[in-house]
Amino acid sequence: MSNIDPHGLANQSHVAAPADSKVFATSIRDLTKEYVLKSETVKALRGVSFDVQEGDYVAIMGPSGSGKSTLLNLLGCLDKPTSGSLYLGDDDIAEMTDDQLAEIRSMRIGFVFQSYNLIQQLSVVENIQVPLYYQGKLGSDEKRRAVELAERVGLGDRLSHRPAQLSGGQQQRVAIARSLVNDPFFVLADEPTGNLDSATTEEILAIFDELNSDGRTIIIVTHEDHVADRAKRIILLKDGMLHSDEKVSEERRDAARFAQRQAVKELLAKQ
Repeated sequence: MSNIDPHGLANQSHVAAPADSKVFATSIRDLTKEYVLKSETVKALRGVSFDVQEGDYVAIMGPSGSGKSTLLNLLGCLDKPTSGSLYLGDDDIAEMTDDQLAEIRSMRIGFVFQSYNLIQQLSVVENIQVPLYYQGKLGSDEKRRAVELAERVGLGDRLSHRPAQLSGGQQQRVAIARSLVNDPFFVLADEPTGNLDSATTEEILAIFDELNSDGRTIIIVTHEDHVADRAKRIILLKDGMLHSDEKVSEERRDAARFAQRQAVKELLAKQ
């Protein structure tokens, strides 16, 4: 495992590679995860393998018990595999200490949660800066970047607002901006539209589309087909195994966007 340098990581994942090479945001090989519950061994993942290239947009799906929540925890460096490898850049999280995993979480991964996970006492800008707080980076440059990210997700006029003063969609916009503040290897989104209506879902998915068009790597865990169809790939888990890894055509992505916008029009027409 390479040594983790806490300095200069912010741009490490976006260094240009030779034209004929592939750069992976994460690479998974023969990943297994087992839990012991009441003396019984539960095999949550059974030898899963796939890569996520930089700039990809991947949706992970699967029924209850398929292993997608376990995979989410591993991708987010919240847990370590029983066997196999999961690389972020050149580093295998299976070989890391708990302190190193905590460092990876704060510096290389951007999280977006279904329930937003904002701190109620903090303003929009302060919530965006939270990952930087844990690194002791709260200077004027960092605040300027937080303001720029707030503006990028359409919250330039809400900088001093607290979460209770924001709609659900606006809170999720804050969470997306927060996920970008460290320039992560990838944005990991867990059911990011699960609490949102059709109109707000479209707003959030449009932001993900734009971020991916700009080269940002996105991994989204969802059970909603219309959300997954906006991604470039759909990875389906079943019984802890990789059931399928399917590329999504541009025609299918466009159809999903059109259908979502039609749903929004119908919703607005009934109001």
